Amino acid sequence: MENTRRGFLQAAGTLAVAGAASAAAAPALPTVKFGGKHEISRMLIGTNPLMGYSHFSRNLDMSMREWMTPERRIETILAAERAGITTWQLHYHQDTIAILEGIRARGSKMKVFLLSDFELQKDFSMIPGLAKMGFLGMAHHGNRTDEAYRAGKMETVLDFVKRVRDTGVMAGVSTHNPEVVDWIESKGWPTDYYMTCFYRVSRTAEEARALMGGERPLGETFLEKDPLRMTAVIQKTKKPCLGFKIIGAGRIGATRENIAGAMKFAFNNIKANDAVIVGMWPKFKDEITENCEIVRQLHTT
Repeated sequence: MENTRRGFLQAAGTLAVAGAASAAAAPALPTVKFGGKHEISRMLIGTNPLMGYSHFSRNLDMSMREWMTPERRIETILAAERAGITTWQLHYHQDTIAILEGIRARGSKMKVFLLSDFELQKDFSMIPGLAKMGFLGMAHHGNRTDEAYRAGKMETVLDFVKRVRDTGVMAGVSTHNPEVVDWIESKGWPTDYYMTCFYRVSRTAEEARALMGGERPLGETFLEKDPLRMTAVIQKTKKPCLGFKIIGAGRIGATRENIAGAMKFAFNNIKANDAVIVGMWPKFKDEITENCEIVRQLHTT
């Protein structure tokens, strides 16, 4: 009886993602020529929900990790591809590489951008080998970038950029802090693109207190005017950008109208050759199809 019940619950839990995966393939989303080199979908699927990084609460992290089995991770990316998303942004981890190998073994043509993390963040000698896996671009991790900027040790980030460029792959820098983009631009670094968070979640407690009159929010800082601050520098740079956390790690996503509003703001305030990254967790509803429908609608009205 227990085995039957467990099987039923597992089947019910995969309903949304499996439904999207088994449907007939939808037309590709609107695309951009990113950096003049690669044609990518205007919306990429992100990786945080796949790995249980909610940027919301520990309980939500644990719930994501419990539900996102290795097979569901693969199913989610394949469902996104069938829904019209052509590009995936992942961070380096043995489990994300396993997802990539899994989707390719099933015939996926998903294009991929890599974000440094874990072993790669500690060992840049891995870059040439990873470049052979077909990543369109490789970017330095945003939190590590912001820490380096705060400590005045940006030479490590520049070393990463140069090593990636030596492989012929696009070299990017991810950040949550608009000042970082301005600073790199002023130095004339050979970056090919930026990953730009709409919310400056990497503020220290001291930075948040200085901004908010002596007190700070509990946890990461998602401030309502942060997107305006980041999109201002996105518009200034000629380099292409991948905007992320455009829905505030789900904080704006209570309704379809709210999601559409956040996406409309993003597309109206980034450049024509930029794109956005959106994490998707299709446990309770088919977020993948819904997000793709919104993107198509916004690009036809």
